[in-house]
Amino acid sequence: MIRMKRAFPRWLYHLPALLRGMIEARNWLLAYVLLILVPAGFLLYTYYQKTSAILEQEVTRTMLQTIKQAGINLQYQLDRVRDTSNSLFMSPSLYKYLVESDEAFPIDVMKNLRSLLEVAENNENVFRVRLFVDDSKLYAGEKVNFFSVESLKGRPWYPRVLEASGTLVWTGAYNEHYIDRDDAYVFSAARMLRDPTRYDRFAGILIVDMNERTVGDLLDKVELSKPKSLYLMDKDGTLIWHSDKSRIGQPAAAPELLSRIASAPEGIEKISQGHEGKYAVYTSISNTNWKLVAEVPAGEISRQAVTLNRFSGAAVLLGVSVLFLLLVFVLLAFVIRGMNRRVQLVIRAIHREGIERLDDYNVREGGSLNLLERSVDHMMLKVKGLMEETYTAKVQEREAQLRALQAQINPHFLYNTLDMINWIAVGRGATDISQMIDALAKYFRLSLNKGKDNVSVEDELNLARVYLEIQQSRFPQSFDFTIEADPGVMDLMMPKLTLQPIVENALLHGIRKSGRGRGFIRIEGRWEGEALMLSVTDDGAGMEEKLAGRLLVEPPSQARIDGTGSSYGLFNVNERIRLFAGDGYGLSIRSRPGEGTRVKVLLKPVRIKPTHDSGLDK
Repeated sequence: MIRMKRAFPRWLYHLPALLRGMIEARNWLLAYVLLILVPAGFLLYTYYQKTSAILEQEVTRTMLQTIKQAGINLQYQLDRVRDTSNSLFMSPSLYKYLVESDEAFPIDVMKNLRSLLEVAENNENVFRVRLFVDDSKLYAGEKVNFFSVESLKGRPWYPRVLEASGTLVWTGAYNEHYIDRDDAYVFSAARMLRDPTRYDRFAGILIVDMNERTVGDLLDKVELSKPKSLYLMDKDGTLIWHSDKSRIGQPAAAPELLSRIASAPEGIEKISQGHEGKYAVYTSISNTNWKLVAEVPAGEISRQAVTLNRFSGAAVLLGVSVLFLLLVFVLLAFVIRGMNRRVQLVIRAIHREGIERLDDYNVREGGSLNLLERSVDHMMLKVKGLMEETYTAKVQEREAQLRALQAQINPHFLYNTLDMINWIAVGRGATDISQMIDALAKYFRLSLNKGKDNVSVEDELNLARVYLEIQQSRFPQSFDFTIEADPGVMDLMMPKLTLQPIVENALLHGIRKSGRGRGFIRIEGRWEGEALMLSVTDDGAGMEEKLAGRLLVEPPSQARIDGTGSSYGLFNVNERIRLFAGDGYGLSIRSRPGEGTRVKVLLKPVRIKPTHDSGLDK
């Protein structure tokens, strides 16, 4: 305070110089704007205008490649159905059965035909193979694989099948009724069959159905900008597939767009629609008259182009700014030379004497950097104080977290045990009351541990043993347990009451809820590499993997006092271990419904000479 009072008149004395410095800074700022920002902005705008169009073309070309790949994948699925149709079409057995008279043995003819069609349906892309024959065939009314050709005459694509005269004709997606399964949308590969002995005579219509979901699942995986509209259309511009089934059969787009799409096998067309417009990216599906079309809003493509352009634009702006700054720095080199010398004096003083000596640093009187020197002095002292305060706060926070987590143990276990002892005394007058009291005394002696936060592994295992012995008295003939530990880990230290909540969960949520009678709990302690590993395994009810994973990342919402489980929770146990040993340690859970649960505790080994005052027998 005395130093600031003495310096106060100098502030008034140097006030005109400070004002002049502010005016000079304003002039330099204005010069920076005129010499750097304005030219750089103009260059960036010009660059942006040219590159945006290029990047927009690249984005649409990338989308076209995506659509072409989707068309190839779709063609592959259609070819598999086509191959099945070709194999049937070229099968002599099919024609033999079709032209063979079924008056003498219709059952045999139908069986042979059905076997042939069932083999074709083994193709995973084939939903159903159907054969439409003349009404004179006795099996024409079977209506699973065999139908009357009269039932096809109302279909819009039936004339095209006849005109194709044996060439494969693909239909668009339509809803088909099946008597042996649910109705489904299908694509059909249809072709006419002729009598090979008399080619002018009609033998039937072969139809191979492919489930529309095969196409839908394939096209849903196409990665394009959102929102998007992806559909299939035929050569007449009619929608033959769309995710919205109500649009199937309607015109796909405006006539002028359809005429442009029809004239090329693939390409990109811009559509004017409202204020923004959109792009139509399309490709042809080989061996069909179909086009796969994706409509993407032009604004979305522009947004992607802007995203790609943002980095390059920033790089250009940075480059131009650096160029102009170099010129400005050359002009300012002589101006800031004296200022730099004074700043270097302050920096050398800090390096030479340290922060703690800043109070003794004698600032030279006069000059224009007195304010800077005093500000550095004040700032460094302030930083030092804040660092000390932050360190103290962190230590206190860590200790408070550890104490808070350790203080969350639910005393419900004590109440249940004392209540049970009371009822044993009232109801029986049995001598085992003394055993229960003795076990409870051991439990308290081990759990309290004279107020210490950490215990040895040996004491922690003894505490788990006493707890399970008490629970065996409470739930007789309900479970057995074993405790096995390597002698080398018994004198290692760990947070107390780590295993007890895990053992309690194994008993109450595992064994007791399994409903399978007598259960088994196994506790182990051993080395795992250079870490201490403790595990609790039960053969109880188990749980889903998702639930097991949430137990370690979600804190308990509220303490449970109904006797069904510990309010302490595996989450809090895991947090205690991480505070004790670090982030590399903690709990892990493996469990499956009906197969039990294994909770593994991984701890950092801390070897301290233990003091055994529990008096327990191992």
